[in-house]
Amino acid sequence: MRVGIVILPEHRWANAAPRWRAAEAYGFDHAWTYDHLGWRSLVDGPWFDAVPTLTAAALVTGRIRLGTLVASPNVRHPVTFARSLLTLDDVSGGRFTLGIGAGVRGAYDNLVAGGPDLTPRAQVDRFAEFVELTDALLTRERTDFAGRYYTAVQARSAPGCVQRPRIPFLVAADGPRSMRIAARFAQGWVTTGKRGDPDLDAWWAVVAERARRFDEVLAGEGREPADVARFLSADSAPVYSLTSVEAFREVLGRAGGLGFTDVVVHWPRPDGPYAGSEAVLERVAAEVLPDLA
Repeated sequence: MRVGIVILPEHRWANAAPRWRAAEAYGFDHAWTYDHLGWRSLVDGPWFDAVPTLTAAALVTGRIRLGTLVASPNVRHPVTFARSLLTLDDVSGGRFTLGIGAGVRGAYDNLVAGGPDLTPRAQVDRFAEFVELTDALLTRERTDFAGRYYTAVQARSAPGCVQRPRIPFLVAADGPRSMRIAARFAQGWVTTGKRGDPDLDAWWAVVAERARRFDEVLAGEGREPADVARFLSADSAPVYSLTSVEAFREVLGRAGGLGFTDVVVHWPRPDGPYAGSEAVLERVAAEVLPDLA
């Protein structure tokens, strides 16, 4: 089991940098940040862009993988975003993973940018184009693309990705169509379970069902289960994963039992979302992570 941690982009770099260094020193396998223009109840507070944040994180770390959890068409256009991704891959020495999802309907990102209020089907249609074009931009020397939502005309990709054939994709997918996109393009799949479910066992039941369905989709696309890593975003559950060391161990055990290869948790905050104690994080780093190495 590999474990990652999300560091929200809400701190000035002088205060954020020690967290990214600590995530590596603690022994986490990967570290992530949100790619939003603002997020839920934190929308009026400090918030920084994911790309320069991850670029800076790459410069203060040397081992840990870094990524977006997750970028979406609500904020990004594949042609311009691909240049940022190539830069991140280069600066990090090939330690960057692109986490991508379709975006949430009615989210602040979409509203503040004046984006279209797409139906759920149209959102997935747009996402399919987004992933296909991003894949092309990162693997071809020149790309022409004419879709319903995106266009590219002779888009260049020099010098190409450090990682070959390209940066790995971690695709967030819960529905059948988005799962097929993940099965086609992804090196990793991530699920959040059913957000807002107040019952912990019911949340885990949804996670189990989605893991089973993803196995079926992979088989339908002719891919072996071992070809795609399975990530669980654990803090969508009704119980915060770092409430205690025991709660964290339970998350690892249940996720592993369902075939997940990776679990992602969130750095504790003093209040609001992911409220918790950094002392628990330190105990997890000292008592649990070494056993997973």
